Amino acid sequence: MAKYRKLSRTSDQRNALLRNQVTNLLYHGKIRTTEAKAKEIRKIAEDLIALAVREKDNYETVTVTAKVPKKDADGKRVKEVADGKKITVYDEVEKEIKKDSPSRLHARRQMMKVLYPVTEVPKENKEKKKNTKKVDMAAKLFDEIAPKYENRNGGYTRIIKIGERKGDAAMEVLIELV
Repeated sequence: MAKYRKLSRTSDQRNALLRNQVTNLLYHGKIRTTEAKAKEIRKIAEDLIALAVREKDNYETVTVTAKVPKKDADGKRVKEVADGKKITVYDEVEKEIKKDSPSRLHARRQMMKVLYPVTEVPKENKEKKKNTKKVDMAAKLFDEIAPKYENRNGGYTRIIKIGERKGDAAMEVLIELV
């Protein structure tokens, strides 16, 4: 018996498809797909969530001082002229950051091997690139998804059969995070 489904694709196409579907499942919470794809997605997603649950509290909080450019009312950097050159003015700010332990850093890198980068576009001004935000999916796994499944031993996803697709009669399912 085979270890995985080939899904009628070459290996690079299959890996891209599964990475995309897993990223969307973890970002949106549920997706609609075929049964064969859902069973493959489930394996990958559950491994990532288990990894996040295991390493979610494995960090220390550190206070650092950072130079941040001073900004005016419009959000532009404040510049002053010194020796005929424009120089940006900086403020020193103390910030608290999370410093990952080596095992959590390794887990984060393992997640980033699977997950695609996600760019969040606001509802208004869809045509403009302004105000788009990059979502850190590894941080979302550690901070939002892992605490929900802290006391659960596996079984983080659920597959619900919807029915056959109209075009090719493939069984469609809804895969969602429990």
